[in-house]
Amino acid sequence: MKSVKPLSSPTQPKPSMKRASASGFTLIELLIVMAIIGVLAALVGPKLFGKLGSSKQGAAAAQISMMESSLDSYRLDIGRYPRTLEGLRKNSDGNKLWDGPYIKKSVPLDPWGNPYHYARPGKHNNDFDLYSLGADGREGGESEDADVVNW
Repeated sequence: MKSVKPLSSPTQPKPSMKRASASGFTLIELLIVMAIIGVLAALVGPKLFGKLGSSKQGAAAAQISMMESSLDSYRLDIGRYPRTLEGLRKNSDGNKLWDGPYIKKSVPLDPWGNPYHYARPGKHNNDFDLYSLGADGREGGESEDADVVNW
């Protein structure tokens, strides 16, 4: 019979557990990083928020352009522009030539949450006027409050 050899002999010392070296950041290092992030946010933040207004103006102009294309498609099929923007979504007149919907989703609101204004015939265009009153919801204005129009 073979003898079983013990894994460790009583004369050999047991392997000591190595202490895990403390890894991580000290409180001072964390405070320094947070101070740097705070300074960067204070310098960059206002410039980024200034761009928010102009990006909403651009989004409104893009939506107006998209709706103009949809209105033109409607006119090509029916022979005239719809009475309301909802005519792009639903055949409310029961017209047999209607081949819509001309916009996939519901008529969008402007980036400030207000409906677009649509007038047929328009004061500025013979066909129609399509516009947003901007952030303030009133005619005229400057920068973010300026109207976004199709004329």
